[in-house]
Amino acid sequence: MANTMTIRSKYLAKYLAFSLVFAAVLAANHSRADEYPSHPIHLIVPFSAGGSADSTARVIASRVGKALGQSIVVENRGGGGAIIGAEFVKKSEPDGYTLLLGQSGPISINPAVYKDLPYDPVKDFVPVSLTTTYPYVMVVNSSLGVKTLKEFVTLARSKPGALNYGTTGVGSSNHLVTELFAGKAGIKMTHIPYRGTALAVTDLLAGQVQMVFSDPISALQYVKSGALVALAVTSKDRSPVAPSVPTIAESGYPGFDAIAWHGILAPAHTPPAIVARLSAEILKALNDPDTRALLEKQAIQIVGSSPEAFASFIKQDSALWKEVADQARIEVR
Repeated sequence: MANTMTIRSKYLAKYLAFSLVFAAVLAANHSRADEYPSHPIHLIVPFSAGGSADSTARVIASRVGKALGQSIVVENRGGGGAIIGAEFVKKSEPDGYTLLLGQSGPISINPAVYKDLPYDPVKDFVPVSLTTTYPYVMVVNSSLGVKTLKEFVTLARSKPGALNYGTTGVGSSNHLVTELFAGKAGIKMTHIPYRGTALAVTDLLAGQVQMVFSDPISALQYVKSGALVALAVTSKDRSPVAPSVPTIAESGYPGFDAIAWHGILAPAHTPPAIVARLSAEILKALNDPDTRALLEKQAIQIVGSSPEAFASFIKQDSALWKEVADQARIEVR
């Protein structure tokens, strides 16, 4: 009997000790959340400076930083298909002071095309808010002589493999968008990868490639000048920045819907109270007319979402690109 009482006492002591530790951890987390932020936050952009991700990050950082009462420092950690920046955030302390400007490439597409990815977008990050989206614009050189998507498909079918398309690299977002469209349209083209959209568009203007799925801001200036022709956009609805350009869906391929996006993520295990605070401030910033005006100049569309809605969006987006990568047999080693 005495032995039984001793054993019970030991278990009770261990339970009480565990409970005290757990309570202390909870108290510390609540304390951190109440005091957050007490020093500058770092927003990691896994791309080089100057692109749409970078400009989006800087607008959001400026506006949200003011609301939080602390500066948000934007750091560009590009390279490796955005893997370097994403992995850096994964390994950071989950305290809300290191965030990731996520994008469809590193979060939704990389898991589908990289065999050995040093991070898991679902397990290693917690979604905070989907911030912005934009469609790809399918553009061709005006000298190609086609003015509609139907005419382009007819030309491509008549010359299998003869037309070149430019992308920002093997396994990139516009590479997979092109493969998705080519599969739907039943056409074959030759892939020419570049190190960035600007280089691909430059060669499109020079006639070295015949088609590019570009972000709007990189292409529409040349559409306005007449050098390029915009055949379609990839979103389900027409883009506000190019309302006269039809969608692929309305041009003969119902259901076609593929967009690029930006959003804020934090390292896994970041306290929920901090995630909620960040999400709320981001939503407020995105609803501010001045912020919206700044972002819309980048030819992107403002969204804003809860962490839960963002997580659901990532799941759907990832499933789409996994299917495309598998069907097109795209793999980056």
